[in-house]
Amino acid sequence: MQKQLYAGIDLHSNNLVVAIVDQSGKRMNHRRLPCSLSQVLEYFEEKASGEIKEIAVESTYNWYWLVDGLKEAGYHVKLANPAGMKQYNGLKSADDKTDAYFIAELMRLGILPCGTILEPPARAARDLLRRRQLLVSKRTALILALKNQYIRTHGKTLPLAQLKSSKPEEMAALFQNCHEQLAAEITKDEIEHLDDNIKRIEKACWQQAQKFRGYENLNTLPGIGRVLSGVITLETADITRFASPENYASYCRTVAAKRTSNGKSKGENNAKCGNKYLAWAFIEAANLARRYDENARRWFDRKAAKKGNIIATKALACKMSKAAWHLMRSGGSYDPERLFGVT
Repeated sequence: MQKQLYAGIDLHSNNLVVAIVDQSGKRMNHRRLPCSLSQVLEYFEEKASGEIKEIAVESTYNWYWLVDGLKEAGYHVKLANPAGMKQYNGLKSADDKTDAYFIAELMRLGILPCGTILEPPARAARDLLRRRQLLVSKRTALILALKNQYIRTHGKTLPLAQLKSSKPEEMAALFQNCHEQLAAEITKDEIEHLDDNIKRIEKACWQQAQKFRGYENLNTLPGIGRVLSGVITLETADITRFASPENYASYCRTVAAKRTSNGKSKGENNAKCGNKYLAWAFIEAANLARRYDENARRWFDRKAAKKGNIIATKALACKMSKAAWHLMRSGGSYDPERLFGVT
């Protein structure tokens, strides 16, 4: 009977360290390799003196190629979450080799904290929506720059509707100096290009987002439209990996990160634990909901009167993330009575 082996990979930008242990925890072999899939596969074929049951890859910014390649080669791959792995604080010496063995050992013991591995099409669509946020931010910066240029030279504010509807040459005509005209025309031209590219991204991503359970159900929530629904479904992926709405709300960074002892505050825990894109999405949804939905506005006003606007916004985002969990998990439509207790 062949030994069952576990491999841990400590991944870097230009090289990686592979370490293999057997089912008893005995260290079998390790090696530093360049970031080459062919060399990694060749190493496993040569050095693995048994069946490789699982491979764990450290989740760094450049893991896509390695995980996809190993899965295509038939290996069972897990994505190790570095934020959840903590070695003994008193460890005297640590390097890439010990890190790789540590990953393999955690996997052998069944206590490896893992991240979610999306299928490449869904992952690419998710990353494209993240790129959309970057383009929207740049577009906003250009709009503000153009409005600032106008108010500096005219002493009054340029209406946003006029800015959006004007053509580049019409925007240039609002200024007298030739350099100001050129700056206005170029800025407006860049805004239009960004508008077109943002629409192209949205059109490309919605088809992928609609394949996930709960996309249409999310559209029934106040404050959530096609954009936020796509972001939430693609960032969440498989909603069944969250056992409860509270777990999902924590992943969305909508709960307090605090540490108390004997009723006294002892500081904060890791407030960045979770998905920052989902945190942004539900804060956006909360702001839109309190602005346009009567039930959400009444609930927000009561909360804000006691705790202030910032805490009330976060609390509304938390409530909406829990509602989103139910809609994606069980289906159905938004019920204001269940969410806000209205009659």
